[in-house]
Amino acid sequence: MKTTPFTEKHIALGAKMHEFAGYNMPIEYSGIIDEHLTVCHSVGVFDVSHMGEFWVKGPHALEFIQEVTSNNAAVLTPGKVQYTCFPNETGGIVDDLLVYAYEPEKYMLVVNAANIEKDWNWCVAHNRVGAELENSSDRMAQLAIQGPKACETLQKLTSVDLSSIPYYTFKVGEFAGVPNVILSNTGYTGAGGFELYFYPEVAMKIWDAIFEAGQEFGIKPIGLGARDTLRLEMGFCLYGNDITDETSPLEAGLGWITKFVEGKNFTNRAALEKQKAEGVSRKLVGFEMIDRGIPRHGYALLNEAGEPIGQVTSGTMSPMRKIGIGMGYVKTEYSKPGTEIYLDNRGRKLKAQVVKPPFRK
Repeated sequence: MKTTPFTEKHIALGAKMHEFAGYNMPIEYSGIIDEHLTVCHSVGVFDVSHMGEFWVKGPHALEFIQEVTSNNAAVLTPGKVQYTCFPNETGGIVDDLLVYAYEPEKYMLVVNAANIEKDWNWCVAHNRVGAELENSSDRMAQLAIQGPKACETLQKLTSVDLSSIPYYTFKVGEFAGVPNVILSNTGYTGAGGFELYFYPEVAMKIWDAIFEAGQEFGIKPIGLGARDTLRLEMGFCLYGNDITDETSPLEAGLGWITKFVEGKNFTNRAALEKQKAEGVSRKLVGFEMIDRGIPRHGYALLNEAGEPIGQVTSGTMSPMRKIGIGMGYVKTEYSKPGTEIYLDNRGRKLKAQVVKPPFRK
Protein backbone atom coordinates (compact mmCIF):
# COMPACT_ATOMS: atom_id res chain seq x y z
CA MET A 1 0.00 0.00 0.00
CA LYS A 2 1.04 3.57 -0.60
CA THR A 3 1.59 5.88 2.35
CA THR A 4 1.19 9.60 2.99
CA PRO A 5 3.69 11.77 4.94
CA PHE A 6 1.39 11.30 7.95
CA THR A 7 0.90 7.50 7.89
CA GLU A 8 3.32 6.78 10.76
CA LYS A 9 1.67 9.53 12.83
CA HIS A 10 -1.77 7.98 12.29
CA ILE A 11 -0.49 4.58 13.44
CA ALA A 12 1.25 6.11 16.46
CA LEU A 13 -2.01 7.83 17.44
CA GLY A 14 -3.81 4.49 17.39
CA ALA A 15 -5.95 5.05 14.31
CA LYS A 16 -7.80 2.12 12.78
CA MET A 17 -6.04 1.84 9.42
CA HIS A 18 -7.39 0.37 6.19
CA GLU A 19 -6.64 0.39 2.50
CA PHE A 20 -8.36 3.18 0.57
CA ALA A 21 -7.57 3.99 -3.07
CA GLY A 22 -4.33 2.05 -2.71
CA TYR A 23 -3.25 4.03 0.38
CA ASN A 24 -2.95 2.95 4.01
CA MET A 25 -5.40 5.46 5.49
CA PRO A 26 -6.95 6.16 8.93
CA ILE A 27 -10.63 5.20 9.06
CA GLU A 28 -11.24 6.38 12.63
CA TYR A 29 -9.45 7.40 15.83
CA SER A 30 -11.83 8.11 18.73
CA GLY A 31 -14.89 6.84 16.84
CA ILE A 32 -16.84 8.11 13.84
CA ILE A 33 -19.61 9.83 15.83
CA ASP A 34 -17.19 11.59 18.18
CA GLU A 35 -15.04 12.73 15.25
CA HIS A 36 -18.09 13.88 13.28
CA LEU A 37 -19.35 15.98 16.19
CA THR A 38 -15.86 17.41 16.77
CA VAL A 39 -15.85 18.80 13.22
CA CYS A 40 -19.40 20.15 13.52
CA HIS A 41 -18.77 21.88 16.85
CA SER A 42 -15.04 22.65 16.99
CA VAL A 43 -12.17 21.67 14.66
CA GLY A 44 -10.76 18.48 13.15
CA VAL A 45 -7.89 17.62 10.82
CA PHE A 46 -8.11 15.23 7.87
CA ASP A 47 -5.12 13.81 6.04
CA VAL A 48 -6.16 14.12 2.38
CA SER A 49 -2.66 13.75 0.93
CA HIS A 50 -3.91 10.81 -1.12
CA MET A 51 -5.81 13.17 -3.42
CA GLY A 52 -4.40 13.79 -6.89
CA GLU A 53 -3.06 17.11 -8.23
CA PHE A 54 -2.39 17.86 -11.90
CA TRP A 55 -0.91 21.11 -13.18
CA VAL A 56 -2.16 22.48 -16.49
CA LYS A 57 0.06 25.21 -17.92
CA GLY A 58 0.80 27.25 -21.00
CA PRO A 59 -1.13 29.32 -23.55
CA HIS A 60 -3.57 26.46 -24.22
CA ALA A 61 -4.29 25.64 -20.53
CA LEU A 62 -7.74 27.22 -20.39
CA GLU A 63 -8.70 25.83 -23.79
CA PHE A 64 -7.83 22.32 -22.56
CA ILE A 65 -9.85 22.72 -19.33
CA GLN A 66 -12.83 24.02 -21.29
CA GLU A 67 -12.75 20.92 -23.49
CA VAL A 68 -12.47 18.29 -20.74
CA THR A 69 -14.60 19.76 -17.92
CA SER A 70 -18.31 20.55 -17.77
CA ASN A 71 -18.24 23.87 -15.88
CA ASN A 72 -17.24 27.19 -17.46
CA ALA A 73 -13.63 27.77 -16.38
CA ALA A 74 -13.49 30.96 -18.45
CA VAL A 75 -15.10 32.85 -15.56
CA LEU A 76 -12.20 31.97 -13.21
CA THR A 77 -9.69 34.63 -12.24
CA PRO A 78 -6.46 33.91 -10.29
CA GLY A 79 -7.31 32.89 -6.73
CA LYS A 80 -10.68 31.32 -7.63
CA VAL A 81 -11.66 27.65 -7.26
CA GLN A 82 -14.40 25.85 -9.22
CA TYR A 83 -16.20 22.53 -8.70
CA THR A 84 -16.66 20.64 -11.96
CA CYS A 85 -16.51 17.18 -13.56
CA PHE A 86 -14.95 15.33 -16.47
CA PRO A 87 -17.88 14.11 -18.63
CA ASN A 88 -17.18 10.90 -20.52
CA GLU A 89 -18.22 10.05 -24.07
CA THR A 90 -21.19 7.86 -23.07
CA GLY A 91 -23.11 10.25 -20.81
CA GLY A 92 -21.44 9.44 -17.50
CA ILE A 93 -18.76 11.06 -15.34
CA VAL A 94 -15.05 10.18 -15.36
CA ASP A 95 -14.58 12.03 -12.05
CA ASP A 96 -15.58 15.16 -10.14
CA LEU A 97 -12.79 17.60 -9.33
CA LEU A 98 -11.72 21.11 -8.34
CA VAL A 99 -10.06 23.57 -10.71
CA TYR A 100 -7.72 26.13 -9.10
CA ALA A 101 -6.93 29.21 -11.20
CA TYR A 102 -3.35 29.85 -10.12
CA GLU A 103 -2.18 32.28 -12.81
CA PRO A 104 -3.59 33.29 -16.23
CA GLU A 105 -1.85 30.30 -17.87
CA LYS A 106 -1.52 27.99 -14.87
CA TYR A 107 -4.23 25.85 -13.25
CA MET A 108 -4.29 23.02 -10.73
CA LEU A 109 -6.79 20.16 -10.99
CA VAL A 110 -7.53 18.29 -7.75
CA VAL A 111 -8.96 14.82 -8.42
CA ASN A 112 -10.16 11.89 -6.33
CA ALA A 113 -7.51 9.53 -4.98
CA ALA A 114 -9.09 6.40 -6.44
CA ASN A 115 -9.13 7.95 -9.91
CA ILE A 116 -5.64 9.49 -10.19
CA GLU A 117 -4.35 7.10 -12.84
CA LYS A 118 -7.66 6.97 -14.70
CA ASP A 119 -7.99 10.78 -14.70
CA TRP A 120 -4.38 11.32 -15.75
CA ASN A 121 -4.77 8.93 -18.68
CA TRP A 122 -8.02 10.65 -19.62
CA CYS A 123 -6.41 14.09 -19.59
CA VAL A 124 -3.41 12.94 -21.62
CA ALA A 125 -5.61 11.19 -24.18
CA HIS A 126 -7.88 14.25 -24.56
CA ASN A 127 -5.13 16.88 -24.69
CA ARG A 128 -5.78 17.84 -28.30
CA VAL A 129 -4.62 21.46 -27.89
CA GLY A 130 -1.10 20.87 -26.58
CA ALA A 131 -1.48 22.10 -23.00
CA GLU A 132 1.43 21.37 -20.64
CA LEU A 133 0.31 18.66 -18.20
CA GLU A 134 2.17 17.64 -15.04
CA ASN A 135 1.09 15.00 -12.54
CA SER A 136 2.30 16.25 -9.13
CA SER A 137 0.19 13.89 -7.01
CA ASP A 138 3.23 12.26 -5.36
CA ARG A 139 4.94 15.60 -4.73
CA MET A 140 2.16 17.32 -2.83
CA ALA A 141 0.67 16.78 0.63
CA GLN A 142 -2.67 18.08 1.80
CA LEU A 143 -4.52 18.59 5.08
CA ALA A 144 -8.16 19.63 5.48
CA ILE A 145 -8.79 21.59 8.70
CA GLN A 146 -12.54 21.77 9.13
CA GLY A 147 -15.03 23.11 11.66
CA PRO A 148 -16.19 26.39 13.21
CA LYS A 149 -12.86 26.82 15.04
CA ALA A 150 -10.71 26.05 11.99
CA CYS A 151 -10.11 29.66 10.97
CA GLU A 152 -9.24 30.74 14.53
CA THR A 153 -6.81 27.82 14.84
CA LEU A 154 -5.02 28.46 11.55
CA GLN A 155 -4.88 32.24 11.89
CA LYS A 156 -2.35 31.83 14.70
CA LEU A 157 0.10 30.38 12.17
CA THR A 158 -0.04 32.84 9.27
CA SER A 159 -0.02 36.57 8.58
CA VAL A 160 -2.40 35.98 5.66
CA ASP A 161 -5.82 37.29 6.68
CA LEU A 162 -7.87 34.10 6.41
CA SER A 163 -11.14 36.00 6.89
CA SER A 164 -10.36 37.78 3.60
CA ILE A 165 -10.44 34.48 1.67
CA PRO A 166 -14.07 33.88 0.59
CA TYR A 167 -15.54 30.41 0.04
CA TYR A 168 -14.04 28.72 -3.02
CA THR A 169 -11.06 31.06 -3.25
CA PHE A 170 -7.45 30.66 -2.13
CA LYS A 171 -4.23 32.50 -1.40
CA VAL A 172 -0.60 31.40 -1.36
CA GLY A 173 1.52 32.49 1.59
CA GLU A 174 3.70 31.57 4.52
CA PHE A 175 2.14 29.19 7.04
CA ALA A 176 3.83 27.88 10.22
CA GLY A 177 7.10 29.30 8.89
CA VAL A 178 6.72 27.39 5.61
CA PRO A 179 6.63 29.49 2.40
CA ASN A 180 4.34 28.92 -0.60
CA VAL A 181 1.52 27.05 1.16
CA ILE A 182 -1.81 27.07 -0.69
CA LEU A 183 -4.52 28.20 1.77
CA SER A 184 -7.85 27.24 0.23
CA ASN A 185 -11.30 28.02 1.68
CA THR A 186 -12.74 24.71 0.51
CA GLY A 187 -13.65 21.38 2.05
CA TYR A 188 -16.16 18.57 1.77
CA THR A 189 -17.68 18.63 5.26
CA GLY A 190 -20.09 21.57 5.21
CA ALA A 191 -18.58 22.72 8.53
CA GLY A 192 -16.31 25.40 7.04
CA GLY A 193 -12.55 25.54 7.12
CA PHE A 194 -9.51 25.35 4.89
CA GLU A 195 -7.51 22.89 2.82
CA LEU A 196 -3.73 23.36 2.82
CA TYR A 197 -1.37 22.16 0.07
CA PHE A 198 2.39 21.90 0.67
CA TYR A 199 5.49 19.80 -0.06
CA PRO A 200 5.71 16.42 1.74
CA GLU A 201 9.04 17.27 3.40
CA VAL A 202 7.40 19.98 5.56
CA ALA A 203 4.33 17.88 6.37
CA MET A 204 5.09 17.03 10.00
CA LYS A 205 6.16 20.60 10.80
CA ILE A 206 2.76 21.82 9.62
CA TRP A 207 0.87 18.99 11.37
CA ASP A 208 2.54 19.69 14.72
CA ALA A 209 1.97 23.44 14.45
CA ILE A 210 -1.73 23.00 13.68
CA PHE A 211 -2.34 20.62 16.59
CA GLU A 212 -0.53 22.94 18.99
CA ALA A 213 -2.57 25.93 17.76
CA GLY A 214 -5.85 24.03 18.05
CA GLN A 215 -5.22 22.51 21.46
CA GLU A 216 -7.41 25.06 23.26
CA PHE A 217 -10.35 24.10 21.00
CA GLY A 218 -10.02 20.35 21.52
CA ILE A 219 -8.67 19.74 18.02
CA LYS A 220 -8.64 16.08 16.92
CA PRO A 221 -7.41 14.05 13.94
CA ILE A 222 -10.34 12.78 11.88
CA GLY A 223 -10.57 9.61 9.78
CA LEU A 224 -12.26 8.77 6.50
CA GLY A 225 -15.31 7.34 8.28
CA ALA A 226 -16.40 10.73 9.63
CA ARG A 227 -15.41 12.40 6.35
CA ASP A 228 -18.05 10.22 4.69
CA THR A 229 -20.81 10.89 7.25
CA LEU A 230 -20.08 14.64 7.16
CA ARG A 231 -20.29 14.88 3.35
CA LEU A 232 -23.45 12.74 3.35
CA GLU A 233 -25.20 14.98 5.87
CA MET A 234 -24.57 17.83 3.41
CA GLY A 235 -25.80 15.83 0.43
CA PHE A 236 -22.40 16.00 -1.30
CA CYS A 237 -21.77 13.31 -3.94
CA LEU A 238 -19.13 10.63 -3.47
CA TYR A 239 -17.53 9.33 -6.66
CA GLY A 240 -18.01 5.59 -7.00
CA ASN A 241 -21.28 5.73 -5.04
CA ASP A 242 -23.49 8.65 -6.07
CA ILE A 243 -21.72 9.49 -9.33
CA THR A 244 -19.97 7.02 -11.63
CA ASP A 245 -19.06 6.35 -15.25
CA GLU A 246 -22.72 5.41 -15.76
CA THR A 247 -24.42 8.42 -14.11
CA SER A 248 -25.05 11.63 -16.02
CA PRO A 249 -24.32 14.95 -14.29
CA LEU A 250 -27.92 15.98 -15.05
CA GLU A 251 -29.30 12.86 -13.35
CA ALA A 252 -27.01 13.56 -10.38
CA GLY A 253 -28.34 17.10 -9.89
CA LEU A 254 -25.11 18.59 -11.23
CA GLY A 255 -26.74 20.64 -13.97
CA TRP A 256 -25.37 23.70 -12.16
CA ILE A 257 -21.82 22.64 -13.09
CA THR A 258 -22.77 21.68 -16.66
CA LYS A 259 -22.58 24.91 -18.66
CA PHE A 260 -23.73 24.98 -22.28
CA VAL A 261 -22.13 28.34 -23.02
CA GLU A 262 -21.13 29.51 -26.48
CA GLY A 263 -17.74 28.26 -27.63
CA LYS A 264 -17.39 25.61 -24.89
CA ASN A 265 -17.40 22.27 -26.73
CA PHE A 266 -16.73 19.87 -23.88
CA THR A 267 -16.83 16.07 -24.14
CA ASN A 268 -20.32 14.73 -24.98
CA ARG A 269 -21.86 18.23 -24.90
CA ALA A 270 -24.43 17.51 -27.64
CA ALA A 271 -25.78 14.40 -25.90
CA LEU A 272 -26.00 16.13 -22.52
CA GLU A 273 -27.68 19.15 -24.10
CA LYS A 274 -30.26 16.81 -25.66
CA GLN A 275 -30.76 15.13 -22.28
CA LYS A 276 -31.37 18.51 -20.66
CA ALA A 277 -33.98 19.39 -23.29
CA GLU A 278 -35.80 16.04 -23.11
CA GLY A 279 -35.46 15.45 -19.36
CA VAL A 280 -34.02 12.51 -17.45
CA SER A 281 -35.74 9.26 -16.48
CA ARG A 282 -34.15 9.10 -13.02
CA LYS A 283 -32.78 11.57 -10.50
CA LEU A 284 -30.47 11.47 -7.51
CA VAL A 285 -32.46 12.42 -4.40
CA GLY A 286 -31.92 12.73 -0.70
CA PHE A 287 -34.27 10.95 1.69
CA GLU A 288 -34.85 10.65 5.42
CA MET A 289 -36.15 7.56 7.15
CA ILE A 290 -39.58 7.82 8.77
CA ASP A 291 -39.45 4.25 10.07
CA ARG A 292 -36.40 3.19 12.06
CA GLY A 293 -33.69 1.85 9.80
CA ILE A 294 -30.35 2.66 8.23
CA PRO A 295 -30.11 2.83 4.43
CA ARG A 296 -27.08 1.10 2.94
CA HIS A 297 -25.46 1.28 -0.49
CA GLY A 298 -27.21 -1.10 -2.88
CA TYR A 299 -30.53 -1.40 -0.97
CA ALA A 300 -33.57 -1.21 -3.27
CA LEU A 301 -35.99 1.74 -3.11
CA LEU A 302 -39.66 0.93 -3.62
CA ASN A 303 -42.99 2.65 -4.18
CA GLU A 304 -46.01 2.04 -1.95
CA ALA A 305 -47.00 -1.00 -4.02
CA GLY A 306 -43.58 -2.52 -3.35
CA GLU A 307 -42.36 -2.07 -6.92
CA PRO A 308 -38.67 -1.17 -7.43
CA ILE A 309 -38.17 2.50 -8.32
CA GLY A 310 -34.46 2.91 -7.67
CA GLN A 311 -31.50 2.13 -5.45
CA VAL A 312 -29.59 3.60 -2.50
CA THR A 313 -26.16 4.97 -3.41
CA SER A 314 -25.13 6.27 0.06
CA GLY A 315 -26.67 5.91 3.49
CA THR A 316 -25.93 6.19 7.20
CA MET A 317 -27.34 7.03 10.61
CA SER A 318 -26.96 10.81 10.84
CA PRO A 319 -24.78 11.65 13.87
CA MET A 320 -26.41 15.10 14.13
CA ARG A 321 -30.04 14.17 13.40
CA LYS A 322 -30.06 10.66 14.91
CA ILE A 323 -32.15 9.35 12.00
CA GLY A 324 -31.35 7.27 8.92
CA ILE A 325 -30.47 9.40 5.89
CA GLY A 326 -29.54 8.45 2.37
CA MET A 327 -29.12 9.33 -1.26
CA GLY A 328 -30.17 7.30 -4.25
CA TYR A 329 -31.49 7.31 -7.78
CA VAL A 330 -35.24 7.04 -8.25
CA LYS A 331 -37.57 7.29 -11.23
CA THR A 332 -38.18 10.98 -11.90
CA GLU A 333 -41.85 10.83 -10.91
CA TYR A 334 -40.78 9.91 -7.34
CA SER A 335 -38.12 12.63 -7.01
CA LYS A 336 -40.21 15.54 -5.69
CA PRO A 337 -39.47 16.53 -2.06
CA GLY A 338 -42.19 15.25 0.24
CA THR A 339 -42.76 12.07 -1.78
CA GLU A 340 -43.03 8.96 0.36
CA ILE A 341 -40.83 6.08 -0.77
CA TYR A 342 -39.81 2.83 0.87
CA LEU A 343 -36.52 1.15 1.68
CA ASP A 344 -36.16 -2.59 1.18
CA ASN A 345 -34.10 -3.45 4.24
CA ARG A 346 -33.46 -7.17 3.79
CA GLY A 347 -37.11 -7.82 3.01
CA ARG A 348 -38.52 -5.27 5.48
CA LYS A 349 -40.36 -2.40 3.77
CA LEU A 350 -39.48 0.76 5.69
CA LYS A 351 -41.05 4.16 5.01
CA ALA A 352 -38.92 7.17 4.04
CA GLN A 353 -39.48 10.63 2.58
CA VAL A 354 -37.70 12.43 -0.23
CA VAL A 355 -36.09 15.66 1.02
CA LYS A 356 -33.81 18.29 -0.43
CA PRO A 357 -30.33 18.10 1.17
CA PRO A 358 -28.53 19.21 3.24
CA PHE A 359 -29.80 16.99 6.04
CA ARG A 360 -27.77 19.05 8.52
CA LYS A 361 -29.04 22.64 8.51
